[in-house]
Amino acid sequence: MNIKAIILDLKGLKNKVDWTLLLFLLLFLDVKLGVKIIAILLIYSLRFNFRFGFKLKDSRLPLFYVLIVLIGIIGFLINRSYAVPDYALVLGSGIGFWLLSILAIHQIKLAVERNDVMVIHQTILLFFLINAAFSFLKLGLIIVETHSINPYTYQGNFQKYFLGTGDYIKGVTFDTSTTNAVLNAFGIVYFLSRNNAVMLLLCMTVLLLTGSNFINLTLLFILGLLFIFKSTKDQKSLIVLCLVFLVVFMAKVSPQNNSYVIETLRNVFHQKKIVNEEQQGPIVRITERPDQSLSPDEKKEKIATLYIDSIYRTSEKVRLEKERALPNLAKTAWITNDGRINVPKDDINSATFQSLTSTPVEQLQLVQFIKKHQAELPISGKQDQWFSLPGKVISLLQTVNFFKHHSGKLIAGAGMGNFSSKLAFRVSGLGISGGYPVKYTYINPAFLANHLDLYLNFFSKRAGLHSLTNSPFSVYDQLFAEYGLLGMLAFFTAYIYFFTRHWKVLTYGLPILIITMGVLFIDYWFEQLSILIFFELFLYLNIKESSVTTIQL
Repeated sequence: MNIKAIILDLKGLKNKVDWTLLLFLLLFLDVKLGVKIIAILLIYSLRFNFRFGFKLKDSRLPLFYVLIVLIGIIGFLINRSYAVPDYALVLGSGIGFWLLSILAIHQIKLAVERNDVMVIHQTILLFFLINAAFSFLKLGLIIVETHSINPYTYQGNFQKYFLGTGDYIKGVTFDTSTTNAVLNAFGIVYFLSRNNAVMLLLCMTVLLLTGSNFINLTLLFILGLLFIFKSTKDQKSLIVLCLVFLVVFMAKVSPQNNSYVIETLRNVFHQKKIVNEEQQGPIVRITERPDQSLSPDEKKEKIATLYIDSIYRTSEKVRLEKERALPNLAKTAWITNDGRINVPKDDINSATFQSLTSTPVEQLQLVQFIKKHQAELPISGKQDQWFSLPGKVISLLQTVNFFKHHSGKLIAGAGMGNFSSKLAFRVSGLGISGGYPVKYTYINPAFLANHLDLYLNFFSKRAGLHSLTNSPFSVYDQLFAEYGLLGMLAFFTAYIYFFTRHWKVLTYGLPILIITMGVLFIDYWFEQLSILIFFELFLYLNIKESSVTTIQL
């Protein structure tokens, strides 16, 4: 009887989940481009349909995708890029990314059209359960590796984890932890609207584990708006519970992250000197530096360090004396005054508990590139620079300045892969955004002297500078720089408005839209082929279920 019940449950689950859609989401959101292509081929073999339904009025899919390809081709002709060696392959690669987006959103739309609303809801729920399982599995592996129940405070292994533990929580996509964070931010809003407390808190936990401060702040803003303007009493309680989760995580699980956030904000609003670490010579310990070269705070630090060193030398002398008196004990053990045998804990001031001072392998290529093109790099090619703004803002100013000197490119932009895009970084051959054939590498001079230069300046140096605030990646920058005013117009009228025209019936779709508008500042998400597919799924689903509810009423 029990076996029959289990079989009936499995049959029921089969009818409650769109397994084809679930498989497509799991594969298409994978970080590897090859896996994404396999996902497209697989779903089109299962759901063979190429009726996209693009129309000037009441288009089935956003016309943005068609327009952006046309604008790219127009820019190719206006800028006479056809005369540039190897650029035709770059253009073809760029168009390929946009075509993948069209093929993906078409299948998302088909799934919403052909399935009952509850089937899509169950499919989404199962996806987030699988993603959470992968996230917790990775955390478990880190705990086993570090032998620490809380790797967010573990400083061993040259601080491989510690503050950066969240970077390894990538979920089922194996993409960046930021991708995982954005997906779970979507999930929090979605499950809040459905009053699913368990899934809401599960997504909140995974989001916190990724350690994404930008997404945390964005989500807090959205939850604050929902708490004030659009939430029931039960939903307000869940929002407060999410805030409690955040406070506990910041205070108990990753307390050092508070200092990191404060330091990041301080760097955003204060001038900071970026020093080329390879040229600044050996690091001199503060106790060996003369007092006249120190600031008042550094003098205090020197006094404190000398005091700690003296205590350490005294304790070390006592330990050595006891070792000589106790030859049969391990060299690391000693007997206290009350007769207990102690084994000292690891010294967190030792080398293995500090960040690596050598240049990591993945940065050596960037350093070598800077040396080779030093004369062409106005920022990274110099020994040090003073910045009063974060790299993200500087990159936008670079784009504006570029158009001041190249006003003829303002309408259709600099062209695909010529100034600011994942494509531009990929085809540079530096391995920044994926691989590319070495013999076909391409770097536009405008990209070299602006966004690539800026990226090299921050990301070829210490890890503390590798942050979202210093990255030039941004969808808005990409559309404006490479597609000009036409690209921006197409985005807002044929993509954003395509969904916002239904704002009166949107529930969770509207806050998810606001989150998306915010995160478009931090990466080239269209080319990432990840979170925007989920954004489109949520919006299509929300529009459909709201329409069904309206008809029923």
